[in-house]
Amino acid sequence: MGIIRAAHLIYDYITRDDETGTETASRAIDDVDLDVDAGDFIAILGHNGSGKSTLAKHINALLTPTGGSIWVKDMDTKDENHTWDIRQSAGMVFQNPDNQIIGSIVEEDVGFGPENIGVPTDEIWQRVDQSLKAVGMTEYRTHSPNKLSGGQKQRVAIAGVMAMRPECIVLDEPTAMLDPNGRKEVLRTVHELNREAGVTVVLITHYMDEVIDADKVFVMDDGKVVMQGRPKEIFSQVEKLKALRLDVPQVTELAYELKKSGLPLPDGVLTIGELTSALTPLLGTGHTTIHHGGSYVD
Repeated sequence: MGIIRAAHLIYDYITRDDETGTETASRAIDDVDLDVDAGDFIAILGHNGSGKSTLAKHINALLTPTGGSIWVKDMDTKDENHTWDIRQSAGMVFQNPDNQIIGSIVEEDVGFGPENIGVPTDEIWQRVDQSLKAVGMTEYRTHSPNKLSGGQKQRVAIAGVMAMRPECIVLDEPTAMLDPNGRKEVLRTVHELNREAGVTVVLITHYMDEVIDADKVFVMDDGKVVMQGRPKEIFSQVEKLKALRLDVPQVTELAYELKKSGLPLPDGVLTIGELTSALTPLLGTGHTTIHHGGSYVD
C-alpha cells in the first residue's frame, strides 16, 4: 500500500528584488511522480541543487506544491487541516542534529515531542525507553547531548522522531556532517528501524554506498527524476551516473573497469562479496591477466 504518492509535483522558489519589486521563479522540482509503499527503504540520490532536499520537505509538508500534488497516507499536503497529522506520520531528520536537539539531557530531548502533543507521562517514558533502545543509546540517556559525538547526536535526533511513533522517517542527508564511523552508526540504526519496526524510510543522500541496500533508488537531476529502479539496475549504468556528476560505489567502479579491460563480469556489482564471487570462477582461466587497460585469454 502506498504511504507517499506524488503526481506531477512542481515547486518554484520565488525570489523578489527589493529595489524593483520584480519576482523571479526558479524551478526546484519539475513534474515529479513518486510512489513509496509502506515498509519500503527508499533512497533519493542527486548532486547539490538537484531538488532532492526540496522533495524531502514536501513529504513533511514543510513546503507545499506550486503545482501537482503529494499525498502522505492519502492526506493532501496542501490541506492545512492535515498538516499536523502528516508531520506525525512522516517524521523528519535533518542534516545537522544540533538544529534538532533542544533538551539538556538526552532522555528529556527524546521525550519532548510526545510531551508537546499531550501523551500521558507514563507512556512518554515508555516511548523514551523504546526509542533509545531502538537506536542503541540507552546508556547515554542521562548524558548531555553536547558531550556526544556527531553520530551519537544524530541517533538521539532519530530517537526523538521515533518517540512520535511515525510510520515513515524522512532523512535529509543525515550523515553529511559525520565522520565514517558516525555514518555507519546512523545507517545501521536506520536499517534496523526499517527491518525490525517496519518503519518506511526515505533517505536523501549523495553518498552512493549508502543506497546499495535500498529497495528502490530515485536519481534526481535539475528537479526531475531521471532514473529509478533497484540499486543493481541503477549502478549497472555507470556512464549515465557519471554524466549526472555522480560517483558509484568503489567496488562497482572497480568491477566496471575490470569489465572494460575484458573480464566477463556482470553489471551492477555492489559489494566486495559479489565481486569476489564473480572473480573466483575466473581464476586460472586466463581471464585474470590484465595488461595496460586490456586483457588477453590464454
